[in-house]
Amino acid sequence: MSDQFENKIDDAKGRAKEAAGAVTGDDELKHEGKADQIKASVKDKVDTVAEKVKEKFD
Repeated sequence: MSDQFENKIDDAKGRAKEAAGAVTGDDELKHEGKADQIKASVKDKVDTVAEKVKEKFD
């Protein structure tokens, strides 16, 4: 499984947690979902930069 695909899955999980937190009024779960989304986004950007750097040296 590619890193980008895993990052998309993590983002989707974060969105689900955020939505569940919003529906149930659980602010902690909502914030945890936001954090998961941010983490997935950062990982995706780092992977993209690493790929571009690797291409320059290949």
